[in-house]
Amino acid sequence: MAEIGQDIAKAKALLESGGLVGIPTETVYGLAANALDPMAVAAIFEAKNRPSFDPLIIHTDSLEKVAQWVEYIPDQLKTLADVFWPGPLTLLLPKKAIIPDLVTSGLDRVAVRIPSHSLTLSLLQQLDFPLAAPSANPFGYISPTRADHVQKQLGQKIPYILDGGSCQVGLESTILGVEGDEIVVYRLGGLELHALEAMVGAVKVKTHSSSNPSAPGLLESHYAPRKPFYVGKLQELVPSFLEAGKKIGVLSLIENFNQVSQDLQIQLSLSGDLKEAAAGLFASMRRLDEAEVELIVAEWMPEHGLGPAMNDRLKRAAAQG
Repeated sequence: MAEIGQDIAKAKALLESGGLVGIPTETVYGLAANALDPMAVAAIFEAKNRPSFDPLIIHTDSLEKVAQWVEYIPDQLKTLADVFWPGPLTLLLPKKAIIPDLVTSGLDRVAVRIPSHSLTLSLLQQLDFPLAAPSANPFGYISPTRADHVQKQLGQKIPYILDGGSCQVGLESTILGVEGDEIVVYRLGGLELHALEAMVGAVKVKTHSSSNPSAPGLLESHYAPRKPFYVGKLQELVPSFLEAGKKIGVLSLIENFNQVSQDLQIQLSLSGDLKEAAAGLFASMRRLDEAEVELIVAEWMPEHGLGPAMNDRLKRAAAQG
């Protein structure tokens, strides 16, 4: 199993030698390797069993470093980077040749982010290369938000996990790019749309799933538990499955069902706070997936704030690939 600790020097040495390290961010835990080393990047795909047509995000700690690896940053995106980096924002930028095609799945843009986590920022500041770091989970499974999640999923395949505690945001980053004069949102995430639009005006949301995605995290079936997962109106789903004799787990925002064992249902936020709900979404999905249930039912979140991003994850979790 992997060693878990907070030894930045150990993590740095492993990464410099081409190894893999689990790292914390404010969104989810990542499986990190030297993004400029194709063999190290290939090891990420192997450990996750991730298809090579799904591109990766690279992580660094400053705009000055970003400039080494991309041709330019469009003015509209530079405005957002100045405000929201470090943070849960990923930008699709035209890559320089130094970025291996394996990172971008052969596409001409690379996804770049500066994460907001003190431990990982300290690590990145000591590296002269960016880290390719998709979520530290087997491909398609629920994203990890604690070090022990990474240990359970990938501990036998990696030597070290930096323990940065529980992720504060709990949803992957929002991914943006530019098409013509329009700013396009390719993946809804931990940065709310209204915050973006307050800076640059209306943006185009283009988050359709694909079997050959132009940005990370756009495959139709993703973030999925091992148990069958259904999303809809709980007042209909819960009685229906109970009448069919199924033992179910229930994931809701606030609602509680007396006919379901209390230890088999999770309310994400009793106050209806969508930020609190988002922070606990993946951990709650994981807990129910590990419970003694035959299937899991969940409800759609309100369509404001982080609700649309959560609904995107719920939809992909329920997709049957």
